[in-house]
Amino acid sequence: MAQNNVDRYKLVVIGGSAGSLDIMLRIVADLPIHSPASFVIVLHRKSGQPSVLTALLADKTKLPVKDVEDKEPILPGTIYVAPCDYHLLLEEDHTFSLDVSEKVHYSRPSIDVTFESAAPLYKDALVGILLSGANADGAEGMKAIAQHGGFTIVQQPDTAEIGYMPQQALNIMAASRVLDGLEISHFLHELLSAETPTGLHH
Repeated sequence: MAQNNVDRYKLVVIGGSAGSLDIMLRIVADLPIHSPASFVIVLHRKSGQPSVLTALLADKTKLPVKDVEDKEPILPGTIYVAPCDYHLLLEEDHTFSLDVSEKVHYSRPSIDVTFESAAPLYKDALVGILLSGANADGAEGMKAIAQHGGFTIVQQPDTAEIGYMPQQALNIMAASRVLDGLEISHFLHELLSAETPTGLHH
């Protein structure tokens, strides 16, 4: 019997850097609009520049898209974007906190910081996705998600615009799925919908 996943996954965290924006836009466009999950996007961006990322994402989906504010509650059916120049953490009371501590892998926000704070909080109700990028940020975070029972999706390095970031994750952990960038959005849609995707073993 197919397992019902609609209520299983409470949070999806998506990390990426150089070369990941097009895939992120595709993922957001394909999200089921009635999913009870929350979505967090951590994308490396140049600091000090006005960001059009939130507007780009909002143009692709009917779900609300917003830049995270400190102490904001994490609501279902909402896409949250990590702001520039802050690390984004998730707290035990299911709120966000913003942090200005040192950069991790030359990055703030750091994918690792967000993923590692979400992993023990959401455990097997968490989906982590790591996309194209040019440094090792996100690898340890994906490993933490896997160790806490979460479902992990890594972009196939050979099909990523820059395969270094997803490859670093695969070097230290076994992902639940390694998918072509074009396959990720469809797979995630199925994963968050009523029935388990074909051939899903976790």
